[in-house]
Amino acid sequence: MTASRWIIHLPTTLTSLDEVTALAVALRDSLGQLSVLDFGETTLSEEDAQFLRTRVFCDAKLGGVGRCRRPDAHDGPCATVIDSGSWESGYPPHADTPTSLKTC
Repeated sequence: MTASRWIIHLPTTLTSLDEVTALAVALRDSLGQLSVLDFGETTLSEEDAQFLRTRVFCDAKLGGVGRCRRPDAHDGPCATVIDSGSWESGYPPHADTPTSLKTC
């Protein structure tokens, strides 16, 4: 039997989805080398609506070369290289509607 994984719920003082998304990206960029962290499963929620979650990263498996590092619901093909243009203002698309867990 495999041991259960644990989740860290990390509240912030940020008040916009764009700001907290930028923080999630910065945390992945600075701590992404730690194999004990699974940033592909990162989701965001408002403090009083934690059951409505917005996925941050696509994270689709890319045939043995890693996982997609582009934003969830990105346009075009998946990629292991970060496309900084994908994180410009306005991401994620339809921020008022949490995305479902999707696959590419």
